Amino acid sequence: MSRPAAIRGLYAIADTASLGTELSSKVEAALRGGARVVQYRDKRGDATRRRREAEALRALCREYEALFIVNDDAALARAVGADGVHLGRDDAPIEEARALCGAEVLIGVSCYNELQRAEEAVRRGADYLAFGSVFPSPTKPDAVRASPELLAAAKARFALPVVAIGGITPENGAALVAAGVDALAVISGLFAQADVEAAARRYAALFERTAAKP
Repeated sequence: MSRPAAIRGLYAIADTASLGTELSSKVEAALRGGARVVQYRDKRGDATRRRREAEALRALCREYEALFIVNDDAALARAVGADGVHLGRDDAPIEEARALCGAEVLIGVSCYNELQRAEEAVRRGADYLAFGSVFPSPTKPDAVRASPELLAAAKARFALPVVAIGGITPENGAALVAAGVDALAVISGLFAQADVEAAARRYAALFERTAAKP
């Protein structure tokens, strides 16, 4: 199976702390609904379990021709053949992740509400930039806020995909997509819903409508 050329569309963040034993089934439901990127996020440190879960999600992403990203762990990303690794403020430097994973692996960087951090990430070789929390987030209620205006400024300034994260719903996400945001990263708005596949379809439809415009 081929993979998408770039970060775009519904970016599903699969946080093992909340998904537990439903990790694979809910991720597959999100993929059926149109998720184009899946990020595996686990902070619990069991190396054997983490590799097993990451390999299972990587296989699902290959089946559905979606990108598979590992949060925080470049070594795990390399070990399972992930398409990319996502780095936060306290994670490994971009250069270290690039040296470990290779030139073809996508490196995403959390820029929070800081255009200066994004500028530095671009200079050091990032492949996409994530900003947020755009709206109040039940997952990270104390997160800094990145306004829609900041996202628009990032799109105008950087020639890289821009990802919005934090409290995004199909309703408030529509304006972000219309303004040019490349991907919407979602946790609870997707995986906390009774019907994950239906929720994914609502997010994916935002990008389909944009693509259909002349």
